[in-house]
Amino acid sequence: MINITFPDGSVRAYESGITAYEIANGISPRLAADVMAATVITGDDTTGKGTIYDLHRPINEDASIRLHKWEDAEAKHVFWHSSSHLLAAALEALYPGVKFGIGPAIETGFYYDVDFGDKTLVEADLKAIEDKMMELARQKNAFVRTEVSKADALKAFTEKGDEYKCELISELEDGTITFYTNGAFTDLCRGPHLRDTSVIKAVKLTAIAGAYWRGDQERQMLTRVYGVSFPKKSLLDEYLQMMEEAKKRDHRKIGKEMELFTFSQRVGQGLPLWLPKGAALRERLENFLKKLQKSYGYLPVVTPHIGNKDLYVTSGHYAKYGKDSFQPIHTPQEGEEYLLKPMNCPHHCEIYRAKPRSYKDLPLRLAEFGTVYRYEQSGELHGLTRVRSFTQDDAHLFVRPDQIKEEFCKVIDIILYVFKTLDFKDYVAQVSLRDPNNKTKYIGSDENWAKAEAAIIEAAEEKGLNTVVEYGEAAFYGPKLDFMVKDAIGRKWQLGTIQVDYNLPERFELEYIGSDNQKHRPIMIHRAPFGSLERFVAVLLEHTGGRLPLWLTPDQVNIVPVSEKYEEYAKKVCSLLNNSDIRAAVDDRNETLGKRIRESELKRIPFLVIVGEKEMNENTVSVRRQGGIDAGTMPVDEFVALVSNEIKDQLS
Repeated sequence: MINITFPDGSVRAYESGITAYEIANGISPRLAADVMAATVITGDDTTGKGTIYDLHRPINEDASIRLHKWEDAEAKHVFWHSSSHLLAAALEALYPGVKFGIGPAIETGFYYDVDFGDKTLVEADLKAIEDKMMELARQKNAFVRTEVSKADALKAFTEKGDEYKCELISELEDGTITFYTNGAFTDLCRGPHLRDTSVIKAVKLTAIAGAYWRGDQERQMLTRVYGVSFPKKSLLDEYLQMMEEAKKRDHRKIGKEMELFTFSQRVGQGLPLWLPKGAALRERLENFLKKLQKSYGYLPVVTPHIGNKDLYVTSGHYAKYGKDSFQPIHTPQEGEEYLLKPMNCPHHCEIYRAKPRSYKDLPLRLAEFGTVYRYEQSGELHGLTRVRSFTQDDAHLFVRPDQIKEEFCKVIDIILYVFKTLDFKDYVAQVSLRDPNNKTKYIGSDENWAKAEAAIIEAAEEKGLNTVVEYGEAAFYGPKLDFMVKDAIGRKWQLGTIQVDYNLPERFELEYIGSDNQKHRPIMIHRAPFGSLERFVAVLLEHTGGRLPLWLTPDQVNIVPVSEKYEEYAKKVCSLLNNSDIRAAVDDRNETLGKRIRESELKRIPFLVIVGEKEMNENTVSVRRQGGIDAGTMPVDEFVALVSNEIKDQLS
């Protein structure tokens, strides 16, 4: 017999070899029908994370178990991974001889990389593939897991003529290789999968793209087929509706309509150009945060856009990112090399080193809106959300050990204030820890990592944050608290981040003289409430649909005279508003009144003011809120008070 522990702490005894499905069915047949996978944590698990099991995989030792339904991220991952196999089965049936790369689950669905040989897949082909997938799904084929020797695995895929799978198998350890079969299709896969294909009730193939095998531009270009699937048709309908809304909210479209930013091939891919209205928007965001962090004792600094290569060798950034980043800048001086800065933190370490520090000087809080440069593959660039040049609202706090928790909690307060002011209500704090099974990706001692991770967990608990723990998501130099925000249509974004770092102070040999008159090492806290201005603006535009908070929007009031006769009065109103710190402009173009009103809506200007004979004679304005909502006619000073009070309320 083995003991199975449930999330509520209860323990039940079962025969060895029991499956998660049998456990669920013993609790309730309804639960068994809804469960898609299980997390199993055995005694030798050092992460506490556990392993995701197929429902029919035997459990042979004492373990803790969590059963996952569709609502759980773990279930969705298994569901979409199984759907990628269903896609491959359909492709093999429709296009005999195709060869397969990899087919993982991703955050919103799945994809499969496929070599179609001479065939070019086009959008028009997708409907037939979807139909075939659903035909195979209805056959209720079980996902059968088989352990295979390395020799047999190589033999199977060599006979099939699939060199991509053979390459993957050649890199695996004998005794760790498993196949999964659903119907006539067999794939190399570690799993886990659904119990059978019939659980998949609705499928939509969403896109076709090119993808180099294993991301190497020197290798074969494969066809990547993206898709999403659901256990109910109604869920697919909801998803498609959300996608339509997402198209309307695309920040690239909104940014163009609001004249915020643009891109130029001559300037270079992934290098945004901020237009006057966009630059003003950035400036207001910067000023908002500068004012906030000044009240918390932050000191502004400015650092160069480049740094000597040795700076990044010392920090560890060169070893981690050097070969995948912008290449060194060579000067006329033999052997002298500079790099575009990928991070601000090494520069801030050198500012700390500029003079001796005492324990009385700490915490030292250095803040900079610093532009950094990272080379992203051209295929990964996407508007403002993935660029090669971006500005971080960066700050680095140098603290004593006894100050870590207090300062960390204060940073949390700053981030939560930013979210509240900008109406981000739905968020989770993700505790991002290092992968305990692959420590080579990180720098620093186990002792320092343990202290840093404990500090983050304690601070998050003290502030009562809703947290999730993710292993393998830490920065290479330290763990993080990442704020994952859901936008208005349910998509998840990583915005604010806080990191505890014992390692960079060691690498830069930072010191302070303690109260004992001895040298001590400070600890660094990295923080960025926005993350980057570019990404934050993109998310904010999509979250609001371009209907930005009144205090932030580039144009607050658009004044439209009904004819030329009232242009002088319109300008008088405009001057009065601008003198009251309200951003207003007159639209006196030689266009119809209807067109000017429509374009004001398109630019998402919060207030439209129409002036004609009546308004001029009575010194009033006719006011409409965005969306065509009539706010009535009022004296100009009353309108000034209305706008000013609304701005004040938003920032309070």
